[in-house]
Amino acid sequence: MKRGALEGELSRRALKDKTLNLLMLSDVDQMLDGFSRLPSLRVITPLFSFLYSEDEAIRWRAVTAIGFIVSHIASEEMESARAEIRRLMWNLNDESGGIGWGAPEAMGEIMACHEGLANEYAHILISYIREDGNFLDNQLLQRGVIWGLGRLAQVRRHILIKRGASSHLRPFIRSSDATIRALSAWTLGLLGDIKSKTEIENLLNDDTEVHVYIDRLLLVRRVKDLAEDALKLK
Repeated sequence: MKRGALEGELSRRALKDKTLNLLMLSDVDQMLDGFSRLPSLRVITPLFSFLYSEDEAIRWRAVTAIGFIVSHIASEEMESARAEIRRLMWNLNDESGGIGWGAPEAMGEIMACHEGLANEYAHILISYIREDGNFLDNQLLQRGVIWGLGRLAQVRRHILIKRGASSHLRPFIRSSDATIRALSAWTLGLLGDIKSKTEIENLLNDDTEVHVYIDRLLLVRRVKDLAEDALKLK
């Protein structure tokens, strides 16, 4: 290997090590401050790789960091930010040969962090739970899509309401997957969806525990807890 190529490889390894060290920080603000000091267009690739981490906390911090970094990229060069969104979309495409773990969560976080990208791509995120769209039938990916919609609803619910997201979310309240039921209730509550009130009330006896990432915290909650929270938000 030529010297220049070797130095580039070592640089990539060093950047990935630095990325992991930041993702291991328990203080999210400190983590994001660290990422703000790194070259955005270079650090995004190692960040994407950690969406596949076996460590749940690392995966979720990577989602948070990706939203932060891509939003920063968009503020300087919008087309480069769009390219990162399209990269996540490709990972969810059957032709990519992959599965796309973490991609819908990252898309939701990016859109929560940047309104311009949300206006452009929210309909794509919604399409992943539409039978007449780009429906994902893998329940783990469905969790990611619904979490992404919930994250976006936390800060830009008007965008999702305008695009009729609630009508596509309601059927997931009856999912066989407890995490999907919980996240659906949470998201519909954030959207203020009155039509789902009875369905959410039916979850008030559901004691199943689920792992959820809300407000940058990895929590263990019961489905009924998120249903109760959702009903308070309406």
